[in-house]
Amino acid sequence: MNNGKPLEGIVAIVTGASRGIGLAVAHRLGTLGAKLSLCARDARKLESAANELRAGAAGVFTAAVDVTHGEQILAFVKDTENALGPVGILVNNAGIGYFGPTHEATEANWDSVLDTNLKSVFLASKAVAAGMIEQRSGHIINIASLAGKNAFAGGGIYCASKWGLLGLTECMAEDLRGYGIRVSAICPGSVATDFSPHGKKDISKMLQPEDIAHVVAVLVTQAPQSFVSEVLLRPTQKP
Repeated sequence: MNNGKPLEGIVAIVTGASRGIGLAVAHRLGTLGAKLSLCARDARKLESAANELRAGAAGVFTAAVDVTHGEQILAFVKDTENALGPVGILVNNAGIGYFGPTHEATEANWDSVLDTNLKSVFLASKAVAAGMIEQRSGHIINIASLAGKNAFAGGGIYCASKWGLLGLTECMAEDLRGYGIRVSAICPGSVATDFSPHGKKDISKMLQPEDIAHVVAVLVTQAPQSFVSEVLLRPTQKP
């Protein structure tokens, strides 16, 4: 692995890759030499994102996938392996939010957020685990949130999904570390994307998608004898 391409030959899956954090992560991994497999629900936006990435990445595969459905994820991972090779990196980035009083939320709100933010991580990680175990190496990186550590009014369902994600991440790390697989969580504060309304926040002071992509790059280029289990990421100045 030379010429500033430490991920040359490695296949990286990024979920929710059509915009925002996912797109920034995919771009960064591509510049490091990874072959990219990208999924999102919106096929048109995903193809537009892929067109941005093809000039700098060693290979790009895309598929429109609803990550809350296990059969779609299994098919996506199999198609990725057929197109690009064994998966070495999984970035579970797909996520949605619901913000409002928990007692006013519907069961559908709960199911939508928990299925997307938590169940999908279980499904995608399970789908790549066997291949990584066989290789005795791999990275699974879950994009969590400081909302997984801090309660706030109107955040009940979203916080529940992210608290659960941190618990899942820690347990998976223990299950898989003996196979040389490193499982990590990144917990950013508010990021300047269209994920949620920013109100009166100064967007220029908020975290940018590229900040999270930088942390992903650090995690996947660590020396093999150690791993960073969790990263808390905040802006230098409060927005």
